[in-house]
Order: sequence, then structure tokens, then C-alpha cells
Amino acid sequence: MSTDNAVPHPREVLLGAQAGAVALPVCDHYSGVEARMRKSLALQAEMAQEFGACVFDVTLDCEDGAPVGGEAEHAALVTELALSAAPGMRVGARVHPVDHAAFPADVMTIAGRAGHRLSHLMVPKVESIDDVREAALALDAVGAETLPLHVLIESPLAVHHAFEIAAHPRVQSLSFGLMDFVSSHGGAIPADGMAAAGQFTHPLVVRAKLEIASAAHAHGKVPSHCVVTEFKDIDAMRASARRAATEFGYTRMWSIHPNQIRPILEAFSPDERQIQIATKIIAAAALAAWAPVSIDGTLHDRASYRHFWQVLERAHATGRSLPSEAQPWFAPASS
Repeated sequence: MSTDNAVPHPREVLLGAQAGAVALPVCDHYSGVEARMRKSLALQAEMAQEFGACVFDVTLDCEDGAPVGGEAEHAALVTELALSAAPGMRVGARVHPVDHAAFPADVMTIAGRAGHRLSHLMVPKVESIDDVREAALALDAVGAETLPLHVLIESPLAVHHAFEIAAHPRVQSLSFGLMDFVSSHGGAIPADGMAAAGQFTHPLVVRAKLEIASAAHAHGKVPSHCVVTEFKDIDAMRASARRAATEFGYTRMWSIHPNQIRPILEAFSPDERQIQIATKIIAAAALAAWAPVSIDGTLHDRASYRHFWQVLERAHATGRSLPSEAQPWFAPASS
């Protein structure tokens, strides 16, 4: 359990080249109206104090938040809010699509002035790798060369290109845009396909979700699940988040109302039993120098160690309390 620099960290031993893979908070909270954006940033700071870590991103929205004709003013507001966020908080911005007239100004204002403060830039309606390249070049042009891109996959064509899009080195996360995906089918998918339950049963929607998740995992990126519009129905929210996490391979999910944040955190967090089992197995593995061990009649080796280590990492990222045996692995590195 030593944290001495001479002892490899479990992350390095078990994940190897994957140790640098993207790990993001499991909840991405969107808001675009000024009052709600300010409340979202305040809630983010409050919950960071409660959990001891920034447990959700706030993405300030220009695409749906900016009034027609007021795009420049809204981009300036988003910039000021991002710059005013509490230290250590993760704040992103969703700009207009690359083919929208406001896109260049969005990037110049937001990324140009606050790129150093942003955790990511979300680009909606990405159809192909060319759209990603255009967005990356726009960021480079304003001095935001290291700002990660998150992209929204919102059409059948984009789903077809998902693996190529996920492979781009600037792309950090792929999100599924449920509402636009359904509406892009010209009525062929019924409205129920946008509902909390229907989005998990219609074959075309299910296929799109699985393709996006698979593409993201294939390239070490984060698949982010779509919205649940019935924001007052907490049971529906919990059920959708749980299915996204346990059946569809998503490791992150959108929130569009503060009431959805905690259910997402709960659904994507390991429960106490999982945490205890993972701690027991990883502690035994470390004592055995990562050689195979038998625990409770089951053989474990590096393949299963990798899974249980990721359980602990997810528990830590969602603010769950860790057993004392696991805490040294997550202690801040000493200077």
C-alpha cells in the first residue's frame, strides 16, 4: 500500500498505455439562461465542498441559450461566467455548429478569452471528421491549441462516422443528441423514441447509442449519454441513468435540470458492496505484486484487477467514501 515513488501506482500497473485515457466527471450539466448558468456554477462549487471534489461539469450553452440576433452578447456573457467560476471547477461551453454564422465569433470570444479556463468546448451537430478538423483549426487560430473538443453525434450520418470522429486526438468525448437524432428521421421514429423509456427500446435509437459508446471506448474517449426531458420524474431519471451506465456502456450523462444531477451521480457510482469487493481484490493483488490470487474461491489476475481498479477510480470520481486501505492510492501527490 506504499505510495513511495519507487512503487508503481495501480493505475500504471493495470492500465499501462490506457493510464492516460480520458476520465471525466460522470455528469455534464447544461444551462443557457443567465440566471440558471449562475445558479449552476454556484451549485457546482457547493457540491464540490460537499463531496470533496468537482463531481460534475457545467457546460454553458450558446447553441440553445443565445437568442437569435443576440449571439455575440451571449458569447460574451458565457466568457465572463467561465472566467468567474470558482477555482478548480470544470466549466465548458457549447458553441454553435461549425456551419453556423456565429461559430467563428463564438470561438474567438469564448476560447480566445477564456480558453485557459475552460475544461472543454462542445461542438454540436458534428457530421464528419472534417467538422472536427475545422473546429480544431478554429481553436488553434485563437491560441487554444490544447483545449479538448467534445462533440455531439445527432444524425444517422454522424453515427456512421462515429469511429472516425472518436479517433481524432482533440476529441475527448462523444455525446448522443437524442432529440435531433430522432427528428432527423423525418417521422420514421415515433415521438416515443425521445421519451425516457422509448429511447431504450426503439431499434434505431438503441443502435445509435451502442455505436457511439463502442466508438468512444475503441479510442479511449468518454461516451456521454443523452438527456431525459422528463426532468420532474426522478424515478424515470434514475432508471434511464442506470440503464445507460449498466447496459449501454456510457460513463457520463447529460443533466438539463439541477434535480437530475444527484440521480446521475448515484446511477454512475459503484455501490458500497462493489467498493468493498474491489478494495479487497486490489489490496490482495498489490500484496501479491499483481500475480494471480484466489479470493473467496475465485481466481483473479490482471484482467479482473483492471476492472476492479476502475471501479475504485469511478467511486473516487463520484465522491464516494473509500475504505482506508484504498485511500493512499488517491491521496494527492506530494511535492
